[in-house]
Formats: sequence, C-alpha cells, structure tokens
Amino acid sequence: MATPAPIAHLVESTPSRSGRIPAALVLLLSALTAVGPLTIDLYLAAFPDIATELGTSAATVQLTMTTTLIGLALGQLVIGSVSDALGRRRPLLAAFALYAVVSIAIAFVSSIGALAALRGVQGFAASAGMVMSMAIVRDRFSGPRVAKVIARLMLVVGVAPILAPTLGAQILRFGDWRTMFFVLAGVGAALLVLVALFLRESLPAQYRRTGGLGPALASYGSLLRDRSFVALALLAGFYMAAMFTYVSTSTFVFQEGYGLTAQQFALVFGAGAIAVTAGSQINGALAGRVTPERILSVVVPTGVVLSLLLVVVAATAGRTVDGLLPLVGVLVLVLGTAGFVMPSVPAIALERNAHQAGSAAALLGASQFGVGAAIAPVTGLFGEGDALTMALVMSGTILVAAGLLLVVARGWTREARAIPAPAPASDGVPSPAVAVAEAEAAVVAETA
Repeated sequence: MATPAPIAHLVESTPSRSGRIPAALVLLLSALTAVGPLTIDLYLAAFPDIATELGTSAATVQLTMTTTLIGLALGQLVIGSVSDALGRRRPLLAAFALYAVVSIAIAFVSSIGALAALRGVQGFAASAGMVMSMAIVRDRFSGPRVAKVIARLMLVVGVAPILAPTLGAQILRFGDWRTMFFVLAGVGAALLVLVALFLRESLPAQYRRTGGLGPALASYGSLLRDRSFVALALLAGFYMAAMFTYVSTSTFVFQEGYGLTAQQFALVFGAGAIAVTAGSQINGALAGRVTPERILSVVVPTGVVLSLLLVVVAATAGRTVDGLLPLVGVLVLVLGTAGFVMPSVPAIALERNAHQAGSAAALLGASQFGVGAAIAPVTGLFGEGDALTMALVMSGTILVAAGLLLVVARGWTREARAIPAPAPASDGVPSPAVAVAEAEAAVVAETA
C-alpha cells in the first residue's frame, strides 16, 4: 500500500482536487500579479515632471517605460525557467528583495539614463510576481478552473491601473515623483514578507526539471517549435502592445493634448481600466460554458472594428471637451476587448503545456512585454500628445493580432476537441494536479 505522506503533501499543495478555489490563495496571487501593473502605471502622471526635472524630452521619458517592459519580458524568461527547476517560492523571495532595493535606488537618480537602466532592473524583478502567479495557477488547478482563476487575476490587472495613476496623482499632491518609488519599495518589502509567511510551494521536488541549462533551453525550444503556441503568444503580444501604446502615451495625449490635470487624467485612465476589468470578469463567468477559443474568435474581430473606429474619431475629433468624450468612449471599448483576450490566451496555452507551465507562462509574458516594449515608443517618434498617432499604432497592432488568430484558428479546426488535453511531459511525469488525482485514486483502490 502506498505511504500516505507523499499523497498528503501533494494534496496540501494542490487544494483544487475537489473543485474548490481557495480565496486566500487567489488574494495572494492577485497581490503578486498587481506588482507588474503597479510598477508600470504608478508614475504615469509624473511623466511631465520627470521630463522637466531631469532636463529631457517627453519621448525620452517614454523610453523608461520601454526599459521597464524589456525588464519584464527578460525577467519572465529567466525566472519562469528557473522556477521549473527550483520551485516557485525561492525565485519569488529573491525577486522581491531585489525589487525593494532597486526601487529605493531609483528614488535617488539624477539622470534619465540611470532612471532608464534601473527601471529595467525593477521590471525584471517585478516580472516574478506575474509569471509565478500564472505558473502556480497551472500547478494547482486544471480544466475550466484555470480560466476562472486567471480571470480573477485579470481583475487585478484591470483594477491596478485604476488605482495606480490615481495613487500616483495623490502622491504628487504631497510629494514628488521620487516619493512614488519609495512607495514601490514598500510594496516590494510587503510582498517579500507575504510570500515568506503564507505562500506554500506548489511544485513538489519530484516534479521539478533537473539537469541545469540544457533542459531549460530544450523546454523553450519545444515551445518555440509549436506553431500554435508561438502564434498564440504573438497574438497576446500584439494585442497587449495596443494597451502599452495607450499606457505610455495617454499621459501626453490627455494632459498636454487636452490640458487635463493629473487628477482628471487619473479618472480618464481609470475608465479604460474599468473596461479591461469588466471584460476579464465576463470572460471568467463564461469559463466552462464557452471555450476560450470561441471567445477569441469573437472578441478579436470586434477589436479590429473598434480600433478602426478609434482612428476615425481621433482624426476628426478636436482638442475640446466635445472631441474628448467620443475619443475616450471608443478607446474604453477597445480596451474592454483586451479584458477578454488576456485571460483567454494563457488559459489555452497553459492547459496544453501543463508539464512545463513555468516556461510556457514565461514565454507568454515575454511576448506580451517584449512586443509592447518594441511598439510603445513608436508614438513618441511621431509626435507628443497626438491622439491620431496613438490610435493608428493601436489599430495596427490589433490588426496583426487578428492575422495571427487566423493562423491559430486553422489549427483548431483540425483538432477533435476545443481544448486539447495537457500533453504528458517528455519524461513521462504528469503535472502535480494530475498526479494528485491518480494518487488519490490509488489510495481508494487499495483501501477498498
């Protein structure tokens, strides 16, 4: 008869076996996920102040956003792969310790070059929270519950951008832009404590990758040879690039182009974040009833139509309140479609790659932030505060995403099921969630 200790350990690490989704775990994963959007968005309202104090242009300040996104992309590749070998907790602890230290260093920079470089390191550290939360979801859940939990995490991705610029605007009322990075240092320290005290390891030692760098590269290689996975990752990347274009340019479009105050800008920015939140939560409610593939096939074409409408509105609307309202209205609808795309893509991709969830989540995240880092600065090259340029870039990236969806959809039509079952690991080792079910079944059989 099998010994109960290993089974108990697996059950403890995987509480989803009965269909239950622990609220405390979701809250902690949400906090880990939030650090990425908070790192990106908290200082947006301070862009004009940073440009003035450091004696540089708005386009150069936008490059600090680019280095942050590059750090987020590279960090997910490195940390995601490392976590498949070392587990999830240790990389998280190291990353948040680094995050807190670098955030303090940023508060004392005296040049735009130092700010850009340190923001890259800060983004690298922040990526751990995002990629680890996705990997932990796949470690502990399976089937429709993956989509449900990811949708709940996407709620944070929507709420954090609402709160971050608003919080940043309030910080500017009693401090300056440097104060924002002291706040981020506090966030990093708090997450370090939470992970140390409350997050249990979700990837038991027997299911970790062994062998050093070779298997890590092989894992990425197998994913990159999967045309469907690559197309999905790029689809998410280009769709997210539309959001990052908006994030990196909206402060200039609305504060300089339309003359909004930092507080007014926070309200406009929050409207878009509410739309993202609403989309992700509707997506979660549909999980188990409508497949993620079906959701993408409807939402992405809708995004194309809305983004083209955004171009028309941006080209014809004047820089007045009468022009601002329709621009914000259509922009909010475009951003709402991203709320459906963000949880649907990882739900599909991670379910297919449960045996290498850390690497798969890392490549997904790297694609999103890597493409965003490449595309977001484009608007700064063609004019600061230009709504039309912002709309054109957003529309272009969504059109590319739609083309990638066509590539992926051709593969779906050849499959017998809407969401294929997770493929077994190359060494025959199942995912932790599958192992729990098999272990429990064996115990029941032996005790019967």
